[in-house]
Amino acid sequence: MSGPPAPRVTTAGGGGPHVVGPLSEIPLGEGRAYAVGGRQVAVFRLRSGALRALDAVCPHRGGPLADGQIDAGVVVCPLHAHVFDLGSGACGSGQSDVASYAVHLEGDQVVVVLPV
Repeated sequence: MSGPPAPRVTTAGGGGPHVVGPLSEIPLGEGRAYAVGGRQVAVFRLRSGALRALDAVCPHRGGPLADGQIDAGVVVCPLHAHVFDLGSGACGSGQSDVASYAVHLEGDQVVVVLPV
C-alpha cells in the first residue's frame, strides 16, 4: 500500500507550482510570508479554511501584508491601513495593486502557483 502522492514542486525559481510548507503552519484567520520563486508571497488561511496568496509587501512603504488583519475577503496593511482584496490583490485605498496567485492544497502541503 502506498501513501499519498508526493506534492509536485518546481525546483528552480520562476513560474509554476511551489510547495511552501504544511497547512498547519498557517493558523485560521492569519497569514504567513514565504520566499517563492525569487519573490515574497503572503499566504492567508481564511476562517472558512480557504487559502489566498498575494505579494507579501505593501507597495506603499513595504509593510508586511502577512502580518495584516484579514476580514471579509480583505487584508489591511499593518503599517498604514491600506486595504487589499485577498482574491484579486486590488487596493481599495488608493495605492497600487499587488499580485495575487493561485494557491491550493496537495495533501497537507500548501502549493503556490506562480505565473509562467
